[in-house]
Amino acid sequence: MAATRLELNLMRLLSRCEALAAERRDPEEWRLEKYVAALEDMLRELKKQSSKPAPELLNEYSRKVDFLKGLLEAEKLSSSMEKALANQFLAPGRTPTTAKERTPATKTVHLQTKARCTGQMRSELLGTVGKYKSLFFCLCSCRGLQSDEKQSAVELDAVLQHHQDMQEKLAEEMLSLARSLKNNTLAAQNVIKQDNQTLSHSLRMADQNFEKLKDESDRLEQHAKKSVNWLLWIMLIVVCFIFISMILFIRIFPKLK
Repeated sequence: MAATRLELNLMRLLSRCEALAAERRDPEEWRLEKYVAALEDMLRELKKQSSKPAPELLNEYSRKVDFLKGLLEAEKLSSSMEKALANQFLAPGRTPTTAKERTPATKTVHLQTKARCTGQMRSELLGTVGKYKSLFFCLCSCRGLQSDEKQSAVELDAVLQHHQDMQEKLAEEMLSLARSLKNNTLAAQNVIKQDNQTLSHSLRMADQNFEKLKDESDRLEQHAKKSVNWLLWIMLIVVCFIFISMILFIRIFPKLK
């Protein structure tokens, strides 16, 4: 089926939104948010049309629009930790929007956003250690440390380095936990989806069996009515035959005097 004008406009606007999402935007950039809102309206109108695309294609459009909407909501969060966790739960598109794309643009945007959020989170974690370290060395240089104090500075440097390593390890564990949580959530969604499909199939089979049972009940009722009618006619014929036989018997054998 050829794509309608509304579907072509949706594909063009979706490709434009994917290109904007891949770029580094200013916090005051408003176009992508307006474009995504327009995509939602166009997708609703497309689902209402009689000549709408295949359900798989509609699901893919909805998946990409939801990804862009979730990406905008994640960017509005305050901390980089929250942004990283929110990006872990985003589901990019599975197929390219245009024929020029080798891989889906939303998947590329997803990878870029995760890398950017991870970098910001590490910078925030390591920036605090760097501030304390710089402050300490500044105080040491102002007071003119002796040899024992320099030794203490070296030991403090080692402690700060250990603390930095622990923070990096903690960040990696949190990201791993977020990925595991995402995988478990997706697995649970798949199980629920399969259960819903099985339940829908069972309901359809039950409806079909109910319709067949109803048809057989109607046929049995009609058959029972026909049997009763034939039995009634047979009884009437027998009664008439007996009555006529009695009359003939009385005529043939008169009453004895």
